[in-house]
Amino acid sequence: METSQTYCRNCETPLEQAYCSQCGQRAAVHKVTFKETFSDVASGLFSFEAPFWRTLKLLFVNPGRLFREYLAGKRKSYFKPVSFFILLTVAHLLIRSLLDYDPMGDIPDDPNARVNLFREAGQFMVQHINNILFVFVFTLSLFMKLFFYKKYSWAEYMAIAFYLVGIYIFLGTIHQFFLKFLDSKMQFLTMVIMLLYFVYAMISLFQKKKFLVGFQALCAYVFGTIFYVILGFGLALLIVYFS
Repeated sequence: METSQTYCRNCETPLEQAYCSQCGQRAAVHKVTFKETFSDVASGLFSFEAPFWRTLKLLFVNPGRLFREYLAGKRKSYFKPVSFFILLTVAHLLIRSLLDYDPMGDIPDDPNARVNLFREAGQFMVQHINNILFVFVFTLSLFMKLFFYKKYSWAEYMAIAFYLVGIYIFLGTIHQFFLKFLDSKMQFLTMVIMLLYFVYAMISLFQKKKFLVGFQALCAYVFGTIFYVILGFGLALLIVYFS
C-alpha cells in the first residue's frame, strides 16, 4: 500500500509498510471525517487499548495539546472521542442508578396539565440523557465551527466536542454526589464549571489572541448550550406529548 507519508504520525517511526512497525497505527492517516469519528465504536467502546487515563488527564492538564495531536494524526495514543463520550455516559448512568438520584424528584405534581407536561418532558430528558447528549455534541460543534470556522472542519470540531461533552458528563457525575448529599438546589453548577473549562480548552487549543479566543469560546458555549436545551427539551416535549 503506497502512502505519501514517510513517518508515523503517532510515534514518528519511519514507515516501510501499510502499518507502523512500532505502534501499529495505519500509515494512511488523513483529516478527521465523520466516518472515522463514528466508526468502530462498538469494538472500541470498552477497550482500554488506547490509554483512557492518559486521555482523561491530558483533557484537564492540556486539552489543546490532545486536540491538536489527535487531529494531526496521533490517534492510537488517545482514547477515541466517541468511545470516550459513551463510556463516561454509561458510568454516569450507572452511578446515578447506584445513588438512586433523581434531579426531578423534588418537583411536585401540579394540577395544571401544561405544567405537568413540562415536568414529564424534563423527566424524559433526564432518563434518556444518554441519547439527548448527542444533541449537545451537535450544537456545540456547530457553534465551534461558526465561531472558529477557519481552523478546522466541522467533522474535526465534532471530534473535539465528543471529548468536551465527555468532560461535561464527568463533571456532572461528580456533581451528582454534591446534589445528593450536600445541596440539591445547585443544579446549574456543572454548566458554570463547564463554561470555564470550555473557555480554558479553546485558549489551550489555539494558543494565541487569548482574549479574543476566550470571547469566541464564551459565545460558542452559550449559544451551543441554549440550542441544546431548546432542541433537547423540545424533542423530549414532543415525544411525551404524542406518547
